[in-house]
Amino acid sequence: MDKNHTRGFIIFSISPVKLYLLIELFVFHFLNQLQIDINNRIIVLHYDKQRRIKFKTVPLHVENFKGKMILVQNLGLHFAGTYLFENVNFRINKNDRIGLAGKNGAGKSTLLKILAGEQPSTEGSVEKEGEVRIGFLKQDLDFEKGRTVWDEAKQAFKELNKINDKIDKINHELATRTDYESEGYHKLIHDLTDLTDRFSHLGGYNTEGEIEKILKGLGFKESDFEKLTDDFSGGWRMRIELAKLLLEENDVLLLDEPTNHLDIESIIWLEGFLINYRGAVVLVSHDKQFLTNVTNRTIEISNRSIQDYKVNYTKYLILRQERKEKLLQSQKNQEQEIKRTEQLIEKFRYKASKAAFAQSLIKKLDKVERIEVEDEDITRFNIRFEPSVTPGKVLFKAENLSKSFDGYQVFQHADFYIERGEKIAFVGQNGQGKTTLAKILDGILPYDGTLEIGHNVQIGYFAQNQAEVLDGNKTILEEAEDSATEESRPRVRDLLGSFLFQGDEVQKKVSVLSGGERNRLALCKLLLRPFNTLIMDEPTNHLDLQSKAILKQALKNYQGTLILVSHDREFLDGLANKIFEFRNGEIKEFLGGITEYLDYRKKENMREVDLEKPVAQPVPKTPTNASKSKGAPLEDKERKALENKLSKLENEIEQVEDQIKKIEASFSGENPTEEQLKKYVDIKEKLASLNTDWEKIFKQLNE
Repeated sequence: MDKNHTRGFIIFSISPVKLYLLIELFVFHFLNQLQIDINNRIIVLHYDKQRRIKFKTVPLHVENFKGKMILVQNLGLHFAGTYLFENVNFRINKNDRIGLAGKNGAGKSTLLKILAGEQPSTEGSVEKEGEVRIGFLKQDLDFEKGRTVWDEAKQAFKELNKINDKIDKINHELATRTDYESEGYHKLIHDLTDLTDRFSHLGGYNTEGEIEKILKGLGFKESDFEKLTDDFSGGWRMRIELAKLLLEENDVLLLDEPTNHLDIESIIWLEGFLINYRGAVVLVSHDKQFLTNVTNRTIEISNRSIQDYKVNYTKYLILRQERKEKLLQSQKNQEQEIKRTEQLIEKFRYKASKAAFAQSLIKKLDKVERIEVEDEDITRFNIRFEPSVTPGKVLFKAENLSKSFDGYQVFQHADFYIERGEKIAFVGQNGQGKTTLAKILDGILPYDGTLEIGHNVQIGYFAQNQAEVLDGNKTILEEAEDSATEESRPRVRDLLGSFLFQGDEVQKKVSVLSGGERNRLALCKLLLRPFNTLIMDEPTNHLDLQSKAILKQALKNYQGTLILVSHDREFLDGLANKIFEFRNGEIKEFLGGITEYLDYRKKENMREVDLEKPVAQPVPKTPTNASKSKGAPLEDKERKALENKLSKLENEIEQVEDQIKKIEASFSGENPTEEQLKKYVDIKEKLASLNTDWEKIFKQLNE
C-alpha cells in the first residue's frame, strides 16, 4: 500500500481487491450508497468540519500527483576551464512541453544527458521532487541480438515482465506438485493471487494493445512485428527504441531529435501522442513545425546561459527577435558609456589630483557586466565549394531508367537529362526513390535501363548517414586534414572556423560531437576537395538555423551542378531552379523553384506533399508461355474474386483517406482535442490495416 499524507487528506494507491477490503473495514455502513468503478482508481479519505470520514475515488492519473517535477539549480558545465553554460536555473512541471533551442554546440543534447543522469555537471544540481521516472531517447542503441521487434518492444514493461516470469514459475510449480493441502502449496496460491492482482493493476492485460498501437503509429506493419531487429536499418531500430520509451509511461520524456528517422505520417502521429502525454516532455529538434505543434515553452541556451520563454517555438522566434533588438540597443548604449569612461580615465590617470578619481573609474569599469549578443551574421563566413574541371554540357542522360528492390518497383521508365550548372531538388515521400536515384547517379547502386554520364563529371556525394562514418577516435582537425588535398590543406583551419569550429575546439574528439556538429564536420570535409557536381541527401538534418543559412549561402554561390534531396521548403526556396517529383513510381520534371512547384500542386507546404498516399508499383514480369495461356475456369473465378476484393478495398481506402483529410482540416492549426486525436489515430490504424490487406491481395494477383 502506497500512502502519501497531504494537508487534511490521506491518499491510498492500492489494488482493486485491497481497495474492496478497505471499504469493507472502514466504511461498510456506506456500501449501499456507493457506486464506484474501482479499476485503476485511488480512494481519497478526509475529514469534514464535523470530523466525519469522507471519501471519494478518482482516476489514478489525476492532479493529486502534480507535485512531481525536476528542479535545476545553479547548473554549470565546463571543459578545460571553458564554460558551456553556467548558473542555469529552471524547473520542469508536469504539463510542460519544453523545446530546447540554441545553435549547434550550445549544449542542448548535453543538458538532456545531465537531466537524465547520463552525464555529471561540473556544478549545481538536478533535484527530483517525488519518485520521478525519466525516459531518455539516446542516439546510441544497445539491442540484444535475436529478439523480434515485438519482443524488443515488450522490454519496456520491466516490472510486468518480472511479475509475469514469477507467475509462470508458480504455475509450473502448481502443475507439478501434488501436496494440495500443505502450507507451501497454499502459500503458492496466495502468492499467485497477489501477483495476478498486481499484474492486472499495472495494466498487464492491456500491454499487447498498447504495443500494437505505438508500433503502428511509428510506421511498423503487423508483418514487421515478428522480424528480428537485426534485419532493420539504424533508422528503424531508432523507431523501436522510441516505441519502448513511449510504452514505459515515464513522468518526464527527454527526446533528442526524435523525428530524424520518421516519415511525415509518423511525425504527425508522434505530435498527437506528445501533446496528450500525461507527463512532461523536453525535446531537441530542428523540425520547426514539429516544435511549434508540440511545445508550450522554449528554453534557449545562448552565451553560456538560458532564457526561458513560456511560448511555443514560433512565438519564441518572434519574442527572441524583439529581445535581441533591445539587447543590441542596450549594448550600443553600454559601449558608448564604456568609451566615455575610458576617455575620462585616460584624461585623469596621470594627474596627481585626479589619480584617485581615475582609479575609482577603473574599478567601476572592471565590475561592469558586458552585454553579449549572439553573433548571427553569416556574411563573415566566406565558405565556397570549389568546382573542378569544367564538364560537358550534359552531365546525366537517362532513358527508361528503372529500379526495384525485392519485388517492389521504386520507379520505372524514367527519362531525363541534367545539364551543367542546374540546381535540382528531388522531392516526394519517403520510399519513392529520391535517395535511390541519388545513389544511382553516384554509381553506388545498379539499375535497369540506360544512364549515360557526361565527360569530366566529378561527383561529391553527401549521404544521409555521412556523419555516421566519421572516425570517433580522431580529433576534428585530424578528420578534416585527412580529407584535404595538397592544395586545400592550408585552408583546413579557416574552413573549420567557418563551420564554427574555432580555436581549441578543433582538438575535440569526434566521438563527443553532437549530431549537428558531426554534420557540419562532414560538410566541411566536402569543401576540401574540388567537385563540379554535388549530390546532397538531406544535408540540413541536425543543422541549426545559422548553419543552414551558411550552407545555403555557399550553395547559392556554387558554380557547379547541384542535386538536393530535401523536405525543407525554406532551405530549397531560392536555391533550386528545377524540381524532380518522385510520385507513384514515376519521376516528373517541373521547371521553376519550390514555390512554383507547390503552387502548381496546390499545396501549402512539403508536409501536404508527403502526406499523399503513394500507389504501390508491381515489378514488371517477363511474360512466359505459362502466363500467357488461358487458365482453368476455377483459376479465372479466383482471379475475378480477388480483383473484386481489390476494387472494394481501393474504394474503402479512398473513403477513409477523405475522412482523414476532413479530420486534419478540423484541427485548424490549433492543438486538437483528445477525442479528435483518438479518432484520428483509430482511423489511421484502420487505413494501415486496409493497406496491408490491399498489398496481400495485390501480391496474390501478381504471383
